[in-house]
Amino acid sequence: MADRRQVIIKVFRKYGHSLGPESLEFLEDLLDRHEIADEDVEFSIEWMAKEYNKQDDAQMKVSLDVLQRVYEAFQNGDGEGAQEHTILDPDTHLFIIDAFEMPLWNWSAERSTFERAPGPLTSSGTAESRVMAMRNRLNVIKQCVLRNDHFSPSTLPSKDRENLLTLRSTKQLLGRAGERFLLFGMLTLSKEGKLCLEDQDGSVELDFSQLDQPSEGLFTEGCLALVEGDYTEDATLLVIAIGHPPCESREAARSIFGHVDFLGKGATTLLEDKQYTTRVQVELADLRFFVLSDVWLDRPETLLGLRKLFDNCMENSFIPKVIVLCGNFTSVGIPQGNGREVRRYQEHFDSLADIIASYPLITRSTHFVMVPGPLDVTLNTVLPRRPLLSSFVSRLKSRIPNMHFATNPCRIKFFEQEIVIFREDLMSRMLRNLVGVKPDVKNDDLKRYLVQTILDQSHLMPITVSIQPTLSEYDHALRLYPLPTAVVLADRYDRYQMTYEGCHVFNPGRFVGNTFTFSAYAPARRESEECVLDLDSDDGWS
Repeated sequence: MADRRQVIIKVFRKYGHSLGPESLEFLEDLLDRHEIADEDVEFSIEWMAKEYNKQDDAQMKVSLDVLQRVYEAFQNGDGEGAQEHTILDPDTHLFIIDAFEMPLWNWSAERSTFERAPGPLTSSGTAESRVMAMRNRLNVIKQCVLRNDHFSPSTLPSKDRENLLTLRSTKQLLGRAGERFLLFGMLTLSKEGKLCLEDQDGSVELDFSQLDQPSEGLFTEGCLALVEGDYTEDATLLVIAIGHPPCESREAARSIFGHVDFLGKGATTLLEDKQYTTRVQVELADLRFFVLSDVWLDRPETLLGLRKLFDNCMENSFIPKVIVLCGNFTSVGIPQGNGREVRRYQEHFDSLADIIASYPLITRSTHFVMVPGPLDVTLNTVLPRRPLLSSFVSRLKSRIPNMHFATNPCRIKFFEQEIVIFREDLMSRMLRNLVGVKPDVKNDDLKRYLVQTILDQSHLMPITVSIQPTLSEYDHALRLYPLPTAVVLADRYDRYQMTYEGCHVFNPGRFVGNTFTFSAYAPARRESEECVLDLDSDDGWS
């Protein structure tokens, strides 16, 4: 009985509610009355807590009257228990989420949780929002570090506890030369051009003379790092080890912040996610999302490649649910003020509309998502980028009903899965701004380092804003916390695919030349497949 009571209290506390004696007794009585087995207690209470949270008059201290009303509604058949017997409809669970639609959740150090930002967000931002964006980046990762087993000391006295290095602040360095410290902060350059570690309390210059080599990953100016070293009389930190913060799995983050609606499309519980995962694996095993990058519409062979792709879909009766088309949509940039090039740019999109419309089944059944690239014409050049200008894509809008003009980056929410799509030449940007990496790194290692760095940093662009400006009030659109199910890093660099900490990351390659490469993502397996389309062959893709 005591164990059941603890489960009830824990579940309601997760949703920010406290239970009085009467409410607690009522819930315990319900479990006994319906003879709920111990292993099903958490599922039942999760449902009650979620339904209670939906009520307009729900209070922080659980009201017995509201709780009884929720139970009566369930008894009358108004609950959602019958959803398991309905057929899964992919379209009703598919959402394309723009960066400018995502709600902003700031980290509250006082409450140790996320708080939704009040009022509307603006593109201009304020000095306060710029500071808050950096604080959010640091604090979101710091709370993961403090929760990690390697950094949280045991409550029991032991020899290991005495030798354990705990996380310190730069303000604790003063007057303690000769001691060893473990610090967490952002790598920055001082006015003298020297590399420093900066946190919320100050900064300290780093001395790498005794460091053999950093740990795995790419270290850039603006990334967050854990640094261990000895504080010297010269007020510098003699670094003996540097590494990226540990990555927290999606399941671990969702178990704590599952009630937070990060995407603005409604929060779901871990139990609901698990149910959807099982049903998607069984009922939607053949469903695919196609992802294409560098779709150069100014090249005639690209249009031929798209036609062959659609022909193969029709011949094999295999219609993808989503086709993501990432820029650049032109092989060269459009010179400023060149009216002829602007007209050609629009004509290329008109040609794309005509090609798609010539396949009625694909037009009706498939959702198209267009993500602009660095060379495409949008309202802004900073991140996140606005969608393609509507004046260029008017024919696509009018002829293709399921056409979505997305921001860069954007997200796809499909049942319990979150898929992030980002079009940026990220590898070259990271390599140009390196401050540290292991020597003699091979090509395959670079791909792994890039994926590891992006996910460990919980951010799509872990570079200082002086190098890559971002809209401060929309910096959360680049945040990768909780860890997504999949991340598409569409890049002109070599294609790759790998899974890190349960998150599948892939670069679909470039849809250019006579041998077109793209990726097919399978939600049922949470993995991508590399596909090659050869114009010179009569066979389908491989």
